[in-house]
Amino acid sequence: MPIDRRAFLKLGGLTLAGAAPGLLHAGDALTMQPAEPLRPADHSLRIGRGLVELAPDHIVSTRTYNGQFPGPLLRLKQGRPVVVDVHNDTDTPEQLHWHGQFLPAAVDGAAEEGTPYIPAHGMRRIAFVPGPAGLRFYHTHVRAGADLDQGQYSGLVGPVYIEPPHESGAWDREVFMTLKEFDPFFSKGGDMAMDFLQPDKRDPILQQRGETAMKASLADGAAHGYEVGYQSFSINGRMLGHGEPIRVRAGERVLLHIINGSATEIRSLALPGHAFTVVALDGNPVPHPATVPVLWLGTAERISAIVEMTHPGVWILGDLADDDRNRGMGIVVEYAGHGGKPQWIKPPPFRWDYRRFASPDAPPPATPDETIELTFAKRNAALHGFNQWTINGQPFDMRAMQPGFRLQYGKRYRLRMHNASDDIHPMHLHRHSFEITRIAGQPVAGVVKDVVMLGGYQSMDVDFTADQPGLSLFHCHMQLHMDFGFMALFDCA
Repeated sequence: MPIDRRAFLKLGGLTLAGAAPGLLHAGDALTMQPAEPLRPADHSLRIGRGLVELAPDHIVSTRTYNGQFPGPLLRLKQGRPVVVDVHNDTDTPEQLHWHGQFLPAAVDGAAEEGTPYIPAHGMRRIAFVPGPAGLRFYHTHVRAGADLDQGQYSGLVGPVYIEPPHESGAWDREVFMTLKEFDPFFSKGGDMAMDFLQPDKRDPILQQRGETAMKASLADGAAHGYEVGYQSFSINGRMLGHGEPIRVRAGERVLLHIINGSATEIRSLALPGHAFTVVALDGNPVPHPATVPVLWLGTAERISAIVEMTHPGVWILGDLADDDRNRGMGIVVEYAGHGGKPQWIKPPPFRWDYRRFASPDAPPPATPDETIELTFAKRNAALHGFNQWTINGQPFDMRAMQPGFRLQYGKRYRLRMHNASDDIHPMHLHRHSFEITRIAGQPVAGVVKDVVMLGGYQSMDVDFTADQPGLSLFHCHMQLHMDFGFMALFDCA
């Protein structure tokens, strides 16, 4: 079936296997021979090993895009078709996930959905229509398991900014920041922050269930399951004090686009003497921009926030955790005409509350067509010392990869999530955004995201419309959790 270039560009979701030039695939359903040679790609990404100089005396070897970390910033236009060539120079098949975009399953970048792998020492050409507008990103989506060189433990993370038809222009300039840890290692314990979320009310039934299961496991002689820690921390691939500072002028309004590119860590950021006016969460404008002294980002969350530069000096924009900040999780902000040692002043205690950015007078959310009850639980050290995670009592089967939930196209669904563990879980739904409608019994309206932190022993409701046909992956975005069972597939028809 001949097809000209213009028609090809209209077909978001086509992929090209490098082993067969000119042969196009949309999943396995479509094969076409173009009537003329394909045009050059708009962007080219190359997966391979690269050296990242975190500091002059600390250089790590990791997997990268185009030999750098983070991968190159891709600025795309909402609704304008784009062609990307992805080359894989490694010995293992790869997936590149376009996180936060509404794309066909064939190009979304998850094997569980049926996206073809980018073959080892091969390439794939991908065509799609970018959207929605805002801060998105791309990252690997392969299972790492016990291999801390694979998956998001590596440097395979890069920013995407999809420009809307009209920008507000309410800032003087933009700064993109990707937060990332390196030098991972396994441990038997962790120190994840747990007390920063609001509301903080726990469900006693969920707590009893989780604590009873853990006590029984320990009583049987099991140790705590493996966790992952890190020795090095960075912003844009440089440890605090070793990269170029963010240079500003007094009176500037700087829009920070921040991506938590971690495999497993929740991050915080503060800038002494300044505040952040949050204008978007996960790339989606918030109904009520609010000013806060501290930002908190779960794994894969993004925040766009304006900082008014009204406190001249040389400051550290960094994590609240002293150990992590001292090992690199920070960046210097330097005002023109000022020098000297960068200063850090810890802010007063502050709780992160999604309701702060919600519609203050919005009516209750519409009644969904169906509510899906989901209970998340941990089986301590059940898989060779690794924790196993279940949804409604079942871990995801990576061999069968069968959908667990059937959706009807166009219907609105409510995911009622119950966390029967004391871990915070950043929950992500592929190929959709959702609206938070209830947190720990408290109503919310208007906050639209694609990742949300579910507190320990808490429940949360999120609503979405099933408007993407085919398979969509739902999972905790912590690599250690999703690799060991914390995933499910939705099938929309």
